[in-house]
Amino acid sequence: MKGDTYYLGIDVGSVSTNFVVINENDVILEKIYLKTNGQPIKAICEGLEYIRCQLHKRNHEQIDNQSALKSMIRGVGTTGSGRHLAAVIVGADVIKNEITAHAVAAQKVVPDVKTILEIGGQDSKIIILKNGIVYDFAMNTVCAAGTGSFLDRQAARLGIPINEFGKFALRSKSPVRIAGRCAVFAESDMIHKQQAGHSLEDIICGLCEGLVRNYLNNLAKGKDINPPIVFQGGVAANVGIVAAFEKTLGQKIIIPEHYDVMGAYGAAIIAREKMSGQQFETNFRGFEAADNVYSTKTIECNGCSNICEIIQIISGKDIMACWGDRCGKWSSAILKYERIEAGS
Repeated sequence: MKGDTYYLGIDVGSVSTNFVVINENDVILEKIYLKTNGQPIKAICEGLEYIRCQLHKRNHEQIDNQSALKSMIRGVGTTGSGRHLAAVIVGADVIKNEITAHAVAAQKVVPDVKTILEIGGQDSKIIILKNGIVYDFAMNTVCAAGTGSFLDRQAARLGIPINEFGKFALRSKSPVRIAGRCAVFAESDMIHKQQAGHSLEDIICGLCEGLVRNYLNNLAKGKDINPPIVFQGGVAANVGIVAAFEKTLGQKIIIPEHYDVMGAYGAAIIAREKMSGQQFETNFRGFEAADNVYSTKTIECNGCSNICEIIQIISGKDIMACWGDRCGKWSSAILKYERIEAGS
């Protein structure tokens, strides 16, 4: 085990924060899926602490201090809506958008993948690949219909565990038609169908099919959906949604083993590709970064007519990073820790 090196991938989203550790062969050794719960900094620290404990157990004979544990991490990649935040706290070598990270991960699992369906907690996306390159994509971050949070809410309203929700759809004999174009309309339609006496199985199946229609009409319109088709993101665990996709598309859907952390997996692979064979050191700050106390501060810049809202991330009395400016005045100035002046 001595001399093993690992690569860390972090995907920070609005609903979940995911960590993945891979080896030089891109094999996932450790992973964790955490709820962000509106506190991304806390989730990042919790994930980092979990990975520290797992790697310590894995290498307990070779590790006698934090420095030795840190040295095993050869590269770090971040992705997701909170990728810049994670990069600052952990110290990233690569920062990539979700489209790139998910495409890289899917190609590692299914090398000839042509279509990637991804539905997470708050958004959804479709990625079309040609000759191993992202050719087209679309994202939906506005409508909640079909996302994990919407399905969680409907399962709770019906008193059904979310892990059983999709199984109800598979038992349907005569699915009803549910308007899936909007979360509000879909829920209203479900309530109406319940009051009309339709079975839960038929209502849930109708909901799954309606949400799939909404996804395909909004994101896949005008796009060629060719197999192999890979479905990833937390909603890929819902067998009712998977069945609805297969029924509508007339194609077999592939669910990766680590469907729920594919963004983090892709970020880790990208970090490995960048850092393998390189002579320079990783930017990784070490696992003790999980022990620091962080806070954020919003200030308004009056330097020009843009009146930008600048977000600062602070550790102790140090400004670690700034973003939110349009001109780069703030974000480009914080290259290293800077001391906060008293009264600022």
